[in-house]
Parts: sequence; structure tokens; C-alpha cells
Amino acid sequence: MNQSQSASDQVAEAWRRHRPYLVNLAYQMLGDVGDAEDVAQEAFLRFSRAEVSEIEDVRGWLTVVASRLCLDQVRSARARYERPGEVEELPAPRRADPADRVTLDDEIRTALLEVLRRLSPGERVAFVLHDVFGVPFDSISETVGRPAGTCRQLARRARAKFVAAQPKANAVGSAEHQLVTEKFITACANGDITGLAAVLDPTVWGVGTILADPAPPPQINHGPQAVATNLLRYLWPEVTLVSGPVGGPALLAFSGRRLFAVIVLTIRGSHVAKIEAIADPLARMGNAAEKA
Repeated sequence: MNQSQSASDQVAEAWRRHRPYLVNLAYQMLGDVGDAEDVAQEAFLRFSRAEVSEIEDVRGWLTVVASRLCLDQVRSARARYERPGEVEELPAPRRADPADRVTLDDEIRTALLEVLRRLSPGERVAFVLHDVFGVPFDSISETVGRPAGTCRQLARRARAKFVAAQPKANAVGSAEHQLVTEKFITACANGDITGLAAVLDPTVWGVGTILADPAPPPQINHGPQAVATNLLRYLWPEVTLVSGPVGGPALLAFSGRRLFAVIVLTIRGSHVAKIEAIADPLARMGNAAEKA
């Protein structure tokens, strides 16, 4: 860390750079954006109380703390809601009809929980950390409190269960795609139009569909600057953006912990080439009305 910065400046910089990543990490393990935001908040609270100038790898430190918090929460939830031989099978999510005013929150949450609840706490943490975020098994071993070889087996079993639950889906994108997605989320979280435009392909185009009756024509934008400007108009500030269910291709946009948009990225190499968004403006307006 920069020794010339005060501790408060270092915490503020870490918050800007790593909080979007940390919320996304926790969301993949917990499946609830409110719980994920709480985990990130607690991790940064502990970071602020530590000797921050002595922490060389801030992201790694925060990853371990947040992962342990998630592991504790998953174990607690499993102990409360599961009984031996009584695993509840969740119904498959219905296909949304664009003519309906669908509740995106219910649709996505059901699909996520159907996969996550098949995994033990150790499997879930090992799989998300390694397959989704590329954390090495030696580091995962420190978090889970089990040997690296055991963590590797946990991730392998989780991967098999995930594929079995969603045979038509690719469990996790490439490491390069994961990096592009992370840059996209971080830029949106910070309202960084320059950083967002930098991750977009020069030929990028975006199309937005509004769930309404009657539905307005899709909104289409071309080029990094126009696409980035339009995205931040809807995704900043006070919006939490996370990856879809366990590394899925969609991004989920929450306002006030209420899901209001699903965004699908088409990634080519190291840039986003196309953005398709479906938004429920009533969900976003409902949150604004609650705050007023």
C-alpha cells in the first residue's frame, strides 16, 4: 500500500477499488444482494480496524475475510433450514413473457437458489472462489480451514453438481471474461465513464428493452461513449451490480436491494462487444418512492 497515504485515505481507496468485487464475490456465495452488501460492509469495517499500512495484498486480505463471513453464514443457514433426508426441491423458473410485468427478483433468485442449495458450504465457497474468481487453492485452504487437496475435491464436486443442475449453461466463463466483467462492474459502481468506455469494444452497441404495457421501442446506442453514457444514466449512483448466478453470463442490477434490470454482455477477447438490457422501471421507481 502507499505509505504516504493516511489510514483513512487507504481505506477509502480500497473501498473504491475493491468493494464492487467484494459484493459480487459474496453474492455468488449467498445469493442475496442485501446479505452480500452486509458482508462487504463488515469486511471493510474489520479492514479499517486493522493495521492497513502493514497489509501488502489488500484485495487478498479482504477476500479471505469476506469468504470466511460467507462461509459462517452459509453454515448457519444450512443448520437452520435443512434436515437430514429433507432437501426441498425448488421449482424450475418459468420463462418470462415480455408482455407480463414480471418480477425479475423472483425469477432470478429461484434459479440461483436451485443451484446453490445443492452445494455444501465448503463446496460452495471453494467453487465460487476458484472457478468464478480464480483464487488459488492454497488461499482457499486458509479460508475454509481444510487442506488444499480437499478444497480442490470440494470444488470438483460442486462443479459437477452445478453442471448437472444446469446442463445447458456454461458454469463459468474464461478468466479473461471474468476480468472484463469485473472491470465493467467496478467502473459502473464508481460512475467512471472513462473506465467503462475503455472496456467497451470500438464497435460496441447496446439495446435496452423496457418491461411495460405497452412496451416502448427498444433503445439502441452505438459506440463506447454513447453506450457508456447511457449505461451510467441507469446504473449509477445507488445501484449495485453483480454477476448472475454463479458466474452466469448475465449481470443483475439492484436498487435498494430490489432487482430492476438484467444485463447480458457479449464479450470478445478483452472487450464488451454487445450489451442487451431488460429493465423493470416500476421496480426502480418503487424503490425511489420508498426513500421519499
